[in-house]
Amino acid sequence: MDEAVPDARGEPIRAPADKTVSRTVDVWDLPLRLWHWALAASVLIAWFTPAVYDGLHRIVGYGVIGLLAFRLIWGFLGSRYSRFRMVGVRLRAAPRYLWNLRRGITGRYIGLNPAGTLMLVALLVSLAVSSITGALSVTVTFFGVRWIEDTHAYASDAVIVLVVLHVVGVVLMGVLQRENLIRAMFTGRKRIRHRS
Repeated sequence: MDEAVPDARGEPIRAPADKTVSRTVDVWDLPLRLWHWALAASVLIAWFTPAVYDGLHRIVGYGVIGLLAFRLIWGFLGSRYSRFRMVGVRLRAAPRYLWNLRRGITGRYIGLNPAGTLMLVALLVSLAVSSITGALSVTVTFFGVRWIEDTHAYASDAVIVLVVLHVVGVVLMGVLQRENLIRAMFTGRKRIRHRS
């Protein structure tokens, strides 16, 4: 309950009941942001180039392998929110988090929320399978091997489905939390709220 405090004229002044102050903090470091956008561009190029520009498709595929290797290293050496240290905890929390999203309960996370962590792992695994089977399919040993080609095709389709879900999820969370999460991946800064 608010307490009324008299001002100089004797009139009561009410303090705001729950004043929330917002400020921004550094979350996504520059290497992670560059990695994110380079990977997004690579996935788009790879999706539109097979059987049309095979040379470019292969180069981009090898680039994706390099980007995945960088992300694995950066998951251990990068800044606080780039590291994988909370992945296990957030993955265990993901089912309940997704269940609560039905009622609009999002919680507040500075780094990735449990759904974002689940998406990160799903995308990294699918991209690894897609790019490695793609690289194998052009080797002498595995060229024309049906299961390699099928795995590459299915994993590539899964990547595109996950990318669409990722974009929809980012937009949905931005609306629910009233925050521009896409801008945060450009600037590296996210808004946090705290009570004053």
